[in-house]
Amino acid sequence: MTRVDSDVVTHRPLIAHVIYRLDVGGLENGLVNIINRTPAERYRHAIISLTDVSEFQQRITRDDVPCIALHKRPGNDLGMLWKLWRIFRELRPAIVHSRNLAAMEAQLPAWLAGVPCRIHGEHGRDIFDLDGTSRKYRWVRRLYKPLVHRYVALSQELNDYLGDQVGVAESRLRLICNGVDVERFRPRGGECREAVLPQGFADQDSLLIGSVGRLEAVKDQLTLVRAFKELCRQRPDDSRLRLVLVGDGSLRGKVEELVAHEGMQDRVWLAGSREDVPRLLSALDVFVLPSLAEGISNTILEAMACGLPVVATRVGGNEELLCEDETGFLVPRADPLAMAAALLNYVDHTALRTAHGAAARTRVEDTFSIARMVSRYLEVYDELYRQRCLKSGGQRRKGREVPGLNKP
Repeated sequence: MTRVDSDVVTHRPLIAHVIYRLDVGGLENGLVNIINRTPAERYRHAIISLTDVSEFQQRITRDDVPCIALHKRPGNDLGMLWKLWRIFRELRPAIVHSRNLAAMEAQLPAWLAGVPCRIHGEHGRDIFDLDGTSRKYRWVRRLYKPLVHRYVALSQELNDYLGDQVGVAESRLRLICNGVDVERFRPRGGECREAVLPQGFADQDSLLIGSVGRLEAVKDQLTLVRAFKELCRQRPDDSRLRLVLVGDGSLRGKVEELVAHEGMQDRVWLAGSREDVPRLLSALDVFVLPSLAEGISNTILEAMACGLPVVATRVGGNEELLCEDETGFLVPRADPLAMAAALLNYVDHTALRTAHGAAARTRVEDTFSIARMVSRYLEVYDELYRQRCLKSGGQRRKGREVPGLNKP
């Protein structure tokens, strides 16, 4: 096995991506897309999960990407900083890229380990800071700010927050929206959708409203169930209406209880976590994102790529994705009546569903391609790497061989 200097561009510098958990989710999906589509001769990758690594890692198509689970204990775990320092000293990455506040603590051991390029990404809000008003979280970000060379914000709202509230200089900010694979996510065409649905749940005449997301408080599927109940109340004779919820999480029990309480078991399907999301999305007629907070939603983009009109809450970057009354409708968060009213437009007007869905597909193709997203990330990596690793006179930081990563 040949020893490879991780900082020599011709020998593929290593990027260590630090996340809280490698599991089904928009952040994780975007990370996997970047890794899979980065030219193999440009960069190597490693994923460090502070908690666990799930079967989601199987979506990585490259065979040279280690996924390391550190099994962080709940709350403050000072031992985690020591583990991260040791890993960075062993891997000798040229770049460490942490994502969201939960993984930002990796910036300290990265600095102590002498990692030359340090990047942090902000992908969205969490349930404890829906509007970015938490003074505690703002000060935590300010505390780590001197350690970070570049920030990546996935929406203009997050970009403005980092600049205005955290005090990050504009020169250190990069705005990169998510991208979607328009070949993997595409309209249904002539495929029979009943094949992907439970037997007897729906037919070709049914009108399927659906959502994809973790069943967690911040995704707020409970509001969507209540909106669907209101929709059925307003159209009691419309037997076409069905609701599909794709995803799993800690709120599944509460969602099931609400569905049963409203007597809608025959109209609502909780599909759980699935590997065939593209087929499920293309089986829908309308997509809904009821989240309390978002960055730039992968699932909205995937639904738009499938030619679906979208009803989404007016939070985070959703306004940057949807064109009001052109590709969908925006509604206040946690407002089932407003959501039901927006859905009623699509229930009553087939032509509107078709027109908005076609416009959504066109918008994704023109503006949110996955190739454009990957290109923007590579620009950030290349720029910072040239500035901090390829020093004048050919000086560079020596790296160590990493077993399993370096090719003969």
